[in-house]
Amino acid sequence: MTIFSRIIAGEIPCYKIVEDDRFFAFLDINPLSKGHTLVIPKLEEDYIFHLDDNMLSAMILFSKKVALAIEKSIPCLRIGVAVIGLEVPHAHIHLIPINREADMNFKNPKLKVPEEEMNDISDKIRKNIV
Repeated sequence: MTIFSRIIAGEIPCYKIVEDDRFFAFLDINPLSKGHTLVIPKLEEDYIFHLDDNMLSAMILFSKKVALAIEKSIPCLRIGVAVIGLEVPHAHIHLIPINREADMNFKNPKLKVPEEEMNDISDKIRKNIV
């Protein structure tokens, strides 16, 4: 069972944004920027391109809904999208508020955001989900 499956199961706490029957979105605890969110399928699949076409397209549409809520909640020019897939063996999409391309560099230092602020950010994004 991956760490992400354990988050979905409620075994590990997270800053949940939204979930439905197939997907789950939560704040990255090691964000590149405030509001950096991960979108994962509830199905435990290691590689995003091993998802069937219907699941992959539904994951993109779910991510769009989350990205639009992040954009309303966090001052930024865009929401950057990244799929790397090596950090955790569970398919996931990074949604990262950015103001320049360099903000997407995963070698940048990760932010240390206090718990109270992470709660505030997740609440704000959650309220903007349409």
